[in-house]
Amino acid sequence: MMEQGLDRNDAAVLGDSTAAAGRIFLGGTVGAIPPRTLVVLDAIKHAILTGELRPGQGLVETELAQTLGVSKTPVREALKTLAGAGLVTMSPYKGAMVRRVDDNLAHSVYDMRLLLEPEALRRSIPRTGNWEAAGRALDRSDAATDRAGRSLANRDFHRALYLGCGNVLLVEVLDDLRDQTALVSAAAWLQTPSWEREAAEHRAILAAAEAGEASRACDLLSTHIESFVARTFGPMPGGPGVAPRVSSVPGGPGVAPRVSSVPGGPEVAPRASRDQ
Repeated sequence: MMEQGLDRNDAAVLGDSTAAAGRIFLGGTVGAIPPRTLVVLDAIKHAILTGELRPGQGLVETELAQTLGVSKTPVREALKTLAGAGLVTMSPYKGAMVRRVDDNLAHSVYDMRLLLEPEALRRSIPRTGNWEAAGRALDRSDAATDRAGRSLANRDFHRALYLGCGNVLLVEVLDDLRDQTALVSAAAWLQTPSWEREAAEHRAILAAAEAGEASRACDLLSTHIESFVARTFGPMPGGPGVAPRVSSVPGGPGVAPRVSSVPGGPEVAPRASRDQ
């Protein structure tokens, strides 16, 4: 039974799906496979993440439709979806093209992750974690034969870490960053193939999470996120790391001890009496 709120990509996280391994390259024939737009979407995404479609390359609907053996309609819809995910840019004059990855994009995406993902992991650890799913994602990453398969498996690993944080909006924000994270990581690996190092870091993060060592797991995750982007795109603006927490109160980042126990978020100070 699938968990509530999971999308179609969650099969690779919560089950032993072969969808990630069966992604279709642009050279494939996908016209007869329903739902057609989703298949076209996966084909173009995979081509972007493998570098078959290069950053800045124009995406012409008629050419893609002919290559994939479909009409222009599913291609057009797929490009719109990819633009919404941050993998494609669309201009009324230049049309659609693969998004270019520069320092600003990489730092922006990874800064958001650095702010949110360790906290989401910290909240997930006391709850029922998706550690088995995270382990399966790492196994798929180890077995991947190209950058796209490795990047997609790593993305699923990170989602398994934060999925149990108990905050639906936090999960949605991090989900929205996944495609752009995959784009940045694929671009980084073109310049600096460091996936073996990241694989070892992933295993260490997972081991700490499984052991219930929240502080260690979050510190390892923060270092992992920050060091990855710094290796290719330079240090994060504003200096390394984040401010140390002043407490370890469950449910919120480094804040003063709470005065109440409202679940899932920071509390407010007690209200003054109306008679005062």
